[in-house]
Amino acid sequence: MPYREKKVEKLYYQIGEVSEMFSEPVSTIRFWEKEFDILRPKKNNKGNRLFMQEDIKNLRLIHHLLRERGMTLDGAKKYLKNNRDETDYRLEIADTLRNIRAMLVEIRDEIK
Repeated sequence: MPYREKKVEKLYYQIGEVSEMFSEPVSTIRFWEKEFDILRPKKNNKGNRLFMQEDIKNLRLIHHLLRERGMTLDGAKKYLKNNRDETDYRLEIADTLRNIRAMLVEIRDEIK
């Protein structure tokens, strides 16, 4: 297998970068920040939001529950409150399976 460099992860992401990561409008990210207590990005002196890795992880959970599983806001809040560890575990499994699938598709394409 060819060598692949590990992606460089930043300490802080601006809201525009986060918006692109999740293909969501900036206003949606701001709305989720108000609705979910687990999202608490830092703000600089200008008031710009700075999202850390923990915030990105929490946004992935919220995005997964709302967009992929089709939950309502209230449903997602209750689910996170009662099943946080299980949700983390299931999302990790789903991400691993997506990565394996992408790798297999890439191998298939190289063979052709």
